[in-house]
Amino acid sequence: MTPVGGAMEPTVEPASPERNVMLVVEYDGTCYHGFQLQAADVPTVQGELERGLRQVTGIVTRVAGAGRTDRGVHAAGQVVSFRTRSALEAAVLQRALNAVLPADIAVLAAAELPPDFHARFSARSREYRYTILNRPVRTALERQLTYHVATPLDVAAMAEAARQLVGEHDFVSFASAGEKVASTVRRVLAADCRREGVKIYVDIAANAFLPHMVRNIVGTLLPVGTGRLDLPGFQEIFGARQRRQAGPTAPARGLCLMRVNY
Repeated sequence: MTPVGGAMEPTVEPASPERNVMLVVEYDGTCYHGFQLQAADVPTVQGELERGLRQVTGIVTRVAGAGRTDRGVHAAGQVVSFRTRSALEAAVLQRALNAVLPADIAVLAAAELPPDFHARFSARSREYRYTILNRPVRTALERQLTYHVATPLDVAAMAEAARQLVGEHDFVSFASAGEKVASTVRRVLAADCRREGVKIYVDIAANAFLPHMVRNIVGTLLPVGTGRLDLPGFQEIFGARQRRQAGPTAPARGLCLMRVNY
């Protein structure tokens, strides 16, 4: 307070400078209608993060995610960014958010980055993993994290087919039916399929993904694994550029965004 003519006048505190903060977020997507906010009032990961930030900072904040994961899809390394005038350091924000977020969302890391960083537009590639439980008996413990397939699968054949996806191609055969996008061309950097015990992992890295792209690829690799579709048949589906020729969309619960690369 500063005396002015015998009266006390409030001191105006300078506003905190705007900062650009990045979070690495892990979540179980089972109870959420995807990452992105929806027109309907339904739970989303973005909504929970923004609610948590408002509770911690007192400021309404909009966050951007690197990947718009679908309903029921999980993340081990989702990246979000947001601008804030909160004076809380990144490490403090991380601890405070983990104290108020639901148990199925956790902030693994937080950092302040340069103003031009954007979680989505600065990303160079994303890595997804689809997990198949390949054994006769279903799982009780991992039913929301894996897709159970009782029929034995030929992983070597699936891996050979997956490798055909590497490179820049038109992936319209594996696009979501009815979704309108500017281009269906994507660049797949790596694609593989491997077995560890009773689990089969389908790993795909690309510069960007079409809606349902990984799940549609997995749905087409499964007939290769059972022997109902051979490699030339898979290549024909890929080259046909027609969604109706590919396999069904694999369930969301087996899919996880593993990492975003910058």
